[in-house]
Amino acid sequence: MHKIFGKKNKSKDNLVEYSQNSTGNDGPRPAEGNNTPDTNGTTQQQPAVQKNDPPPQPPRPKLVFHCQQAHGSPTGIISGFTNVKELYQKIADCYDLPVSEILFCTLNTHKVDMSRLLGGQIGLEDFIFAHIKGRPKEMEVTKSQDALGLTITDNGAGYAFIKRIKEDSIMDKQELISVGDHIEKIDGKSLVGCRHFEVAKMLKEIPKGTTFTIRVVEPMKSGFSFVEKSSGKKGSGNIGSGKQTLRLRSSGPATVEIPDDVVNVAVDKVNGLLESFMGINDTELAQTIWELGSKKDNPSDFAMAVDNSELKDFGFTDDFVFDLWGAISDAKSGRLTKGVQEFNEQF
Repeated sequence: MHKIFGKKNKSKDNLVEYSQNSTGNDGPRPAEGNNTPDTNGTTQQQPAVQKNDPPPQPPRPKLVFHCQQAHGSPTGIISGFTNVKELYQKIADCYDLPVSEILFCTLNTHKVDMSRLLGGQIGLEDFIFAHIKGRPKEMEVTKSQDALGLTITDNGAGYAFIKRIKEDSIMDKQELISVGDHIEKIDGKSLVGCRHFEVAKMLKEIPKGTTFTIRVVEPMKSGFSFVEKSSGKKGSGNIGSGKQTLRLRSSGPATVEIPDDVVNVAVDKVNGLLESFMGINDTELAQTIWELGSKKDNPSDFAMAVDNSELKDFGFTDDFVFDLWGAISDAKSGRLTKGVQEFNEQF
């Protein structure tokens, strides 16, 4: 029997619920549209119980993943996230540290391996390693050439960091700058919260011959000693084979998908074009471009779709949009193969 504390609520809903749940010698249960006595002794017709509520949604699969801090920690278990920001918060909660301390994550390796970055998809058997803020580094750099030689990506949660450094470039000659470093400030201006394309644009717009100050934060790199082998229970037992992935989205729920080779090749190609055009790497953006173009039949319709979407904010030129369509068209027709251009980036 349920205990009710405090004053009873005599709303119609509660009266209906009571009449449906009561037992004993109170007589037959009233039908829908039950009669209840009014204060003056008469009966008052109550409205029938509404049954137009939508049917309950089936429970979403609860996927469980193992994680560690990349510089060394006990193994943690996390679940219940649908996007990158929620994932970072879950990791932070697991280790009782501020979420702002997490720079980025890699899959199945504790090393700063840019080919293993966690991005829009996680395999159901993947092991997540969180790279935590380490020492800050600040230096002056003279922009003696038009390009600094950096490819920039971000973690999807407010930190842009260095994905690649071009050989023999300006930044390649800076001994303190490394792949994986978070670009925190330029000339004292904080870049925390900026997207990768904003940071890339800022660096690109620094005039040639200018000396500027850059502050970066490298991931922690102390000894690694707590790696544990997987127990084989990182994914739900009724979900799958290990070939399936959890796709994280910036809006909407995460979904479990089976990777499509055509889509993967197309996204890799589009990502390569983004890098050459903007100096950034973003698999989710590349996926969005592919999804937009895969539904179009010609470059004109694709260009109009770009102009009418959030992609217009990136300022793509007509030539670049045409190049994007070429990659999408080649992928749709099967002319692209994995050997054409394989970046394997995850952001």
